Amino acid sequence: MSYSICATATPEKEGEIIFNETSASFGITTSSDQELPSPADVFLGALAACILKNVQRFSGMMKFEYQEANVTVSATYAQKPSRLENITYELVILSSEEKINTPLLKRNLSKFGTIYNMIAKATEVSGTVTHNRI
Repeated sequence: MSYSICATATPEKEGEIIFNETSASFGITTSSDQELPSPADVFLGALAACILKNVQRFSGMMKFEYQEANVTVSATYAQKPSRLENITYELVILSSEEKINTPLLKRNLSKFGTIYNMIAKATEVSGTVTHNRI
């Protein structure tokens, strides 16, 4: 399996990433960063998408149903060289299930998440998984 995307940018305007049949704009200037996601935001968004995709995947394998999953991903900006470090996530599963094995879900996210594993090779990734019964 391989992946490929296309991205374009116009000077002093914005950038656009084309994914399959859709696209997303991102900021390339300091003024557009206030209204559009920055490249760092897009990067962290990829980790969030990976986590949420794997919640869906593992809900079937672990036999639990959920109504919603929310994840917040944060990182620290470091310089020399410029990079993101100390990436953390907070995943909340909203479910009517009596119990969800959140330690196993967390382990599966870190073991089988493609984007997660790629990032973890470069910097520390840590997080929490919480089940809120509704």
